[in-house]
This record gives sequence, structure tokens and C-alpha cells, in this order.
Amino acid sequence: MMLVDCHTHAFAEKIAEKAVAQLINYYHIETTLGGRLVDLLESAVTAGLDAMILLVAATRPEQVKPANDWALFLNSLSGDDLKKEYHYDSLPRIVPFGTFHPDDPNWFDEISRLRKAGVKGIKLHPEFQGIDLADPRLLNFFAEIENDFILMVHIGDPVVSESNNSTPQKVADILDHFPKLRIIAAHMGGYQFWDQAYRILAGRDLYLDTSSTLEYIDPGLLQKIFERHDPEKILFGSDYPLRSPVQELALIKKLNWLTSTQKERIIGQNCVKLLGI
Repeated sequence: MMLVDCHTHAFAEKIAEKAVAQLINYYHIETTLGGRLVDLLESAVTAGLDAMILLVAATRPEQVKPANDWALFLNSLSGDDLKKEYHYDSLPRIVPFGTFHPDDPNWFDEISRLRKAGVKGIKLHPEFQGIDLADPRLLNFFAEIENDFILMVHIGDPVVSESNNSTPQKVADILDHFPKLRIIAAHMGGYQFWDQAYRILAGRDLYLDTSSTLEYIDPGLLQKIFERHDPEKILFGSDYPLRSPVQELALIKKLNWLTSTQKERIIGQNCVKLLGI
């Protein structure tokens, strides 16, 4: 049985402490977990992960290239490289996703650069990046990535409002226009928007991840979403460093209305199949 965390973050050494502080301030969620790659790897080894998706997001257009440079560096690391650098006998595979910003004049070249390097996905965080998912400027981007990239989208916000940049309905509209696009709607389809996620996204042809949800959602609503959605399209995600994979795996195991087969799919098999690893 493989364990795969589909939703983690780690940052370059010089920005890691500041990045984690910003996450804490925005979500009002305390964490003692570090934001460096070595911190993530330590947590991943403790949890027994076999692989993890590592996400980056450029909050300004000028950050796209350095953020993608970081993703490409991670993509180039072999298991032997990691073992030599971090002195572990066994380490999980890192699957980095790149980033995009519609105000980046070189966004098409950046997508081409990620594609050439074999990067499997791209992350959007509309709230942090100031990108409205309904912005028509995104249409060319969605068309460009529809056939070969996975799109991980942060959905929801601590302040629930229909005017939010990311809502379940906006994701549904993207799916209507780009049905081949493989979307992971983070946080079970919408942090603090879970009622809407149940009504609008559950049962649609997209992936939901469990990150930053299991501790906060009404348990009955969570079960209803699981029951309505394709069990092969729910992915385990921790949202490290806000939560650890050890914490989140323990919460999955407590969901006694899931069968052992369903749990095995969620914590690994589904993501392995999606990533083709």
C-alpha cells in the first residue's frame, strides 16, 4: 500500500520562515511545523509517505520564474540526491507543481518550460495571487494546459463570500468550458464553502483533496460529500506546514464509515493513478 500526500508546501530557505508566518496570519491556524524542505521531509518520513506533491504559488507576476525555478530544481532531484543531502535511508518521491500568474508577460514560455521538464501540474491560489477564477484572461491558460497538466486549485477562504476569487461555482464553470481539464479542487472543494461544494461539485468529474478540511468540517456533511463523489477521485492531502501528514492520516483512519479499500484509495492509490507514478 502506497501513501501519497497530494497537498504539501515547502519553501526555499531564505523565505521559508516568512512564508509560514504569512500562512498562520491569513488562516489563523497555529503551527509549529517548519517551512523548509528538510522540515517537510522529516514530517514525510515520520508519516511513512512514499510520495508527495509539493506546491508553489507566485503571488506576483515577477515571482513566477523564481517559483518555477524552485519547482524545476525539486523536479531534477533524484532519490539518491535527497538521501545524500538529507541523510535518510528512504525518502518519499517529490512531485513538484509549477505556478502561473495572468499578469506574467512570459506565462506561455513558463508553461512550455514546465512541460519540457516533465512537470505534471500547476497550482493556482486565487486568494493569495489576487486572481479571480472567473477572469476571462484565464481562458487561454486553461486551454493551453487542458490536455497535459493537472491543475490544483485552492478553493475557499476564511471569509465566506460569493465575491471570493475562488468558489465552488467558479470551478464548476471552468469544468463546463474545459471538460478535459484534470482539476484538483483543494480543501474538499472549498475551505468554509463545504455546503456549496456538496451541492455544486460533489459528483462532478474532478478530484477533491482532504487538506485543511477534516478537522473543521461538519462530520455529517463530510460523509455526504464522500458518498456523493466518485471514491476514486478523492485524494489525501495534509496542507503541510499548516497540518502534518501524521495528523491528517490519523483523521482519515477515524472515518469509520469508509471501508478499508476506500481508505487505501484515498491515501495513495488514487493519487498514484492520477500522477502516473
